[in-house]
Amino acid sequence: MSPLNIVILAAGKGTRMYSDKPKVLHALAGKPLVQHVLDCATSLQPQQVCVVYGHGGEAVPQAMQQYGAKFVIQEPQLGTGHAVQQALPHLQDGSRTLVLYGDVPLTQHSTLHQMQQVGDGLVLLTVNLDNPTGYGRIVRDKQGDVQCIVEQKDASPEQLGIREVNTGILLVPTAKLREWLGRVGNNNAQGEYYLTDIVAMAVQQGVPVHTVQPAQHWEVEGINNKTQLAALERIWQHEVAGKLMTQGVTLADPARLDVRGDLTCGRDVEIDVGCIFEGKVTLGDSVQVGLTASSAMRRSRRAHRSQLTATSTPAKSAPIAVSARMHDCAREPGLRTMRMWATLSRSRTARSARAARPTT
Repeated sequence: MSPLNIVILAAGKGTRMYSDKPKVLHALAGKPLVQHVLDCATSLQPQQVCVVYGHGGEAVPQAMQQYGAKFVIQEPQLGTGHAVQQALPHLQDGSRTLVLYGDVPLTQHSTLHQMQQVGDGLVLLTVNLDNPTGYGRIVRDKQGDVQCIVEQKDASPEQLGIREVNTGILLVPTAKLREWLGRVGNNNAQGEYYLTDIVAMAVQQGVPVHTVQPAQHWEVEGINNKTQLAALERIWQHEVAGKLMTQGVTLADPARLDVRGDLTCGRDVEIDVGCIFEGKVTLGDSVQVGLTASSAMRRSRRAHRSQLTATSTPAKSAPIAVSARMHDCAREPGLRTMRMWATLSRSRTARSARAARPTT
């Protein structure tokens, strides 16, 4: 398999977010959108990761400096093709380049790995949508071979009826990418340099064009406003809750769980409604979070600090003590938010967890 470069496009202003913060630094499941993409990208073990940024100045490089990626600025912002051109000096020929997007946070490793396995040539990640409005359409010939991608504003009425759309994510030989981007023009309704124009060039040169589709539509959903951000947050939390229940965790209400990091649970774990887990959290066997504690929490509201201890004894194992120190953050009447720091211990091994539970 050829060495892999990854380019992450993260220069968008995010006008519809109505925020001074760069769009890709808004959080989903407790971490910035672009960090989700970087985590997935690095799991593919690329030889180079290049992040193209723009709006927000140095905020993106400063926030993501721990990844050791190469950061290049796109200024002015003249389209996706122009954005990838900024990364070309840092990409080595003799490799393939995967293009990802900093505001499409939930693309899975398995999907990108599948793209690497389909063969040489150009590989597109596409998806079929009931409502494809706003997306570039995948135009195929009578034999089903991809011919080009037509953007929404440039599409004919017939092309607008196509349901298979471009997600923007693609894998391409780096040498060909360099060649084709040098020929991309901006003769279109937007006056921009479209990365998607390289598809027609590949077809003209007889380079194979393959397509792969993700297992779930939400893998390729992008964020343009706070409504979409909130919707994708709930989709992801639903996925996390489903995996936990499949592993045997009891959730009082899967719709009222938030995991903002990594949650690992032992056997017979029970989690009440409204719990938030942040960072790396491990719950041992037979741990209950929020269940036995809730009544004690309510009784303790008058106290600025109180101590709660719940103990369970699993069969054939040492007791697990769950001790929680609660700090009542409600300094004003009517505000009942409590943050709970929990320490889970078993024998001489201590593991820490932090969770927040709003009371009713």
